[in-house]
Amino acid sequence: MSTKFFTLFLLFSATLAQGQKLKKEDRLLVSNLQQHIQFLADDKLEGRRTGTAGEATAANYITDQFKKDGLAPRGTNGYLQPFDVNEGKEINPSTFLTIDGKSLVLNKEYFPLIISPNVSIEGLTSLALQESGTPWFFDLKELLESNANNPHFDLRSSLIKSAKESAKRGATAVFLYNSSDRQDGLSFDGKEKLETVSIPVVYLSKETVKKYLGDESATLDIKLKIDITEKKRTGTNIVGYIDNGAPTTVILGAHFDHLGHGEDGGSLETINKGQIHNGADDNASGTAALIELGRILKNAKLKNNNYLLIAFSGEELGLYGSKYFAEHPTIDLTHANYMINMDMVGRLNDSTHVVTVGGYGTSPSWGEIYHLTGKKKLYTDDLTFHFDSSGMGPSDHTSFYLKNIPVLFYFTGLHQDYHKPTDDFDKINYTGELRVVKHILSVVETEDKQKAKLAFAKTRDKQMSAATFSVTLGIMPDYTFDGMGVRVDGVSDDRPAQKAGLKAGDVILSLGDYKTGSLEAYMQALGKFKKGDKTVVTYSRNGKTLSSAVEF
Repeated sequence: MSTKFFTLFLLFSATLAQGQKLKKEDRLLVSNLQQHIQFLADDKLEGRRTGTAGEATAANYITDQFKKDGLAPRGTNGYLQPFDVNEGKEINPSTFLTIDGKSLVLNKEYFPLIISPNVSIEGLTSLALQESGTPWFFDLKELLESNANNPHFDLRSSLIKSAKESAKRGATAVFLYNSSDRQDGLSFDGKEKLETVSIPVVYLSKETVKKYLGDESATLDIKLKIDITEKKRTGTNIVGYIDNGAPTTVILGAHFDHLGHGEDGGSLETINKGQIHNGADDNASGTAALIELGRILKNAKLKNNNYLLIAFSGEELGLYGSKYFAEHPTIDLTHANYMINMDMVGRLNDSTHVVTVGGYGTSPSWGEIYHLTGKKKLYTDDLTFHFDSSGMGPSDHTSFYLKNIPVLFYFTGLHQDYHKPTDDFDKINYTGELRVVKHILSVVETEDKQKAKLAFAKTRDKQMSAATFSVTLGIMPDYTFDGMGVRVDGVSDDRPAQKAGLKAGDVILSLGDYKTGSLEAYMQALGKFKKGDKTVVTYSRNGKTLSSAVEF
């Protein structure tokens, strides 16, 4: 028999053996979890990358399960809620450059910088002259060498300034080349966020310079067209609803997207890159739990809340789907009671039985129900709980916490297969996930008896961290923001950003001398500071540019 069939046989045998010890309804739940995860983590879905055919197949499966279980559609298009994922910019094939009638090869012999506008120009010019109404040429050699030891030098900012000055003096385009041995690091990076200047800025390769620009006195016939557009793809949330006619609604969520082949980054595979990342635990496990909770709640006698179940996409890209829903809700979020998020709940350790419960501090009710005893006690079945009070974290509950909604986040822990191609369905602890699902259901049942909307509490939140910097402003960045700068989604108490007066909605433009046009640039800027350093944060608020002193 094949290896795959043998693995399936072993898995079925193990599940059957475990099932013999379980009640009928628990055996059904385990069987359903296995079915959902096996489908969602199959190679045919190619890792469920947001905006791909694999994501669409997963979305259809989840939709079919919601329909079968009797959940009403509550998206913007039936069960579906599509949203755009901005991937930056791309160069369209209509872009061209000819010199003396000879066409140059895009991305080999030349490329436009992302700061270039969409224009067409043509004209006669000379390498040695800079006449008004013609393209100009610049060698980067002197600029690079003169700033070789300047830690504050930013080439891109310098080029933007130079292009603006050249345009004022009459240049119709700027052609850059580098005759030095120093690396300039220039490329067309579609995700780079830089302001667009009024004239095209085009980089020429060394081979192009040798081929066409050897004679400085020669007159060149230049024809150029730049066509750069926004690059987008579409992700999809799946939304089902159980309407009990109640005044409040409980939101249950889990993301169903994963890394695909690792195209967007995030993969921890270091050797055989480009493989399918099936994401059985991350997060087919949470999605399977969501589907089963929907099935159970539809037939339950819990009528003091309505239930909204959302399978999010775009989580791996930066909470795109949950943030989009929170900004474009299909229910009135002022009537949201609380939100439960399940992300990686399929690898319960059989020795420790530890489940991490995040968001514990977002409502005083959470502490109350977790301390119940006797017949009112939550279902635990020897589970051990590790509590994290913070309402912010690297998953979709964050988007609802930022809307002042109490949240809980369930997670059974990291493992060696996290964000690797080896996160497959045969490694899921199905009876362990059964216990987690039954525990979450007991939380929902207990809160349903309260017949009152939970109070919200703000928490002292964890900060984003990375090995490249040792300080933090204390903000939650908006990962979906596609403008210039870093938009603030949330500000933590007693952190530098709050003390400097920053608020949610502000867009950070620079830290001291360092521009923060993108999240990557922001993190690089943070890496320049250490604890105790003082600088100035420049930010935009409602169209006005403001500055405040900040101390890390």
